Amino acid sequence: MSSDHFTELFDKDGNLIGCLLTADAWASIKPTVLKALNIQEAPPERPEPLADWETLKEYWDFPYAVDTDVHCDNCGESTENWQQDNPRKFRLSSANLAGLVSFTCQKCHAKITKKHFKDTIKVENQPYREKDLRKEGQY
Repeated sequence: MSSDHFTELFDKDGNLIGCLLTADAWASIKPTVLKALNIQEAPPERPEPLADWETLKEYWDFPYAVDTDVHCDNCGESTENWQQDNPRKFRLSSANLAGLVSFTCQKCHAKITKKHFKDTIKVENQPYREKDLRKEGQY
């Protein structure tokens, strides 16, 4: 049996050994399969890019002091120094020399972006959105 969404795989003796699914088919049945097999999927957590943060601080040339406060407009979570929180209220997602620093709120998973400009800091909050697995690239 075969269709546009799956292809059954057989060994040399004709025994069914597996099935290949298209990305659309897998995205639509993945929750059902994981539940049936009693598998709880936990997203892999990348380490915080602390070396990038330290590089930004090392080359800091803004006329104001390094800011470590983070506030989530989505859920109200707040901290004066994100690095000293234990456990972390906010995880560093990215930092670069241009002054762009992003955090993820551990409470509601919103994204907080701090854009450091010459004279000011612009903060943006984006609520968490589920990813569409059909549009996620994996290598």
